Amino acid sequence: MSNRIILPRLLDVGAGASRKTPDILAALGCRRPLIVTDPMMVELGYVDRLVDCLQDAGIDSDRFAETQPEPTEAAILAGVEKLKAGEYDALIALGGGSPIDSAKAISILGRFGGQMRDYRFPREVSEQGLPIIAIPTTAGTGSEVTRFTIITDADKDEKMLCVGQGFMPMAALVDFELTLSLPARVTADTGIDALTHAIEAYVSAKANPYSDSQALAAMTLIGPNLRRAYHTPDDREAREAMMLGATLAGVAFSAASVALVHGMSRPIGAFFHVPHGLSNAMLLPTVTEFSLAGAPQRYADCARAIGVAGPGDATTTANRKLIDELRALNRELSVPSPVDYGIDRDRYFELRATMASQALASGSPGNNPRVPSVEEIVELYTAVWHQA
Repeated sequence: MSNRIILPRLLDVGAGASRKTPDILAALGCRRPLIVTDPMMVELGYVDRLVDCLQDAGIDSDRFAETQPEPTEAAILAGVEKLKAGEYDALIALGGGSPIDSAKAISILGRFGGQMRDYRFPREVSEQGLPIIAIPTTAGTGSEVTRFTIITDADKDEKMLCVGQGFMPMAALVDFELTLSLPARVTADTGIDALTHAIEAYVSAKANPYSDSQALAAMTLIGPNLRRAYHTPDDREAREAMMLGATLAGVAFSAASVALVHGMSRPIGAFFHVPHGLSNAMLLPTVTEFSLAGAPQRYADCARAIGVAGPGDATTTANRKLIDELRALNRELSVPSPVDYGIDRDRYFELRATMASQALASGSPGNNPRVPSVEEIVELYTAVWHQA
């Protein structure tokens, strides 16, 4: 059985990669980019730096800097209108997963119209919008190399998964130097997000030899370096490993999809406005423990890849060490529980069945080694609430 692998046409990885933007635009035959970003990137000076780099190459650009965390369709419509009103021939997505996901949606809606729900899974979006150059500033989402975007339907408090090669950026510039100023909380949440991508890609029912190679390589990079990047933000070696690991994890799950953690994570984000990486982190230990029986050998491979189990450890031993490590990682990186985050208990418990139904409807839990029922997902949400 063959597997179709979709990647950016151009991928530049390493220190200073973001400064290659003018060269990438030239290679794509583009001269009038719209920068899609968020207010924080403006405040940190990243946008001005990019604009200066483009101006030095004789390229005029414009910006849409109003993207929001966990983007909603309403929030991206202003970007769609700006795109339609200008004569832009490319989008440059600068920031974390939210600006990159927003740029993907703006590209498609700006060229083909409609609403995001018209493009949601299970539809495969093959239409090509304006070319996107993705410049990630976090080591986590992998959105720069994936054929997915997540946009929230605010009317239904539901995150819509949109899939297809039309959402794959044309180019990705993966520059770890852009992550050196990340605060510890963002480093932790995006780092565990990347680890989740790698683990879920490896145990997914859609895993294949190509995605396996990328997922294992990602875990090998992320496992020994996440704590280092969290505790020592200017550790260039750790930051570089995390950035490459996050990108490889993105390649892996773009080729194999994600599973139950992501399926359960999206409703938490939609209803309670928890950042995506953080909701993944809250769920990862409990959901992994539930899933072990469906792929014990694969989870043991994960434990060995991240460096907490050795080649001589039995499968059951490696699995136990994996769960212990995921719980220890959450403690050390101060991942809050839903209680500690301030989620209202009554509303959380009231919405468990709705969240479980939305999780299953997203399709991701169907890739899990152990496919849960709605009732089992409700029980998992309960367990996550009560975890220490």
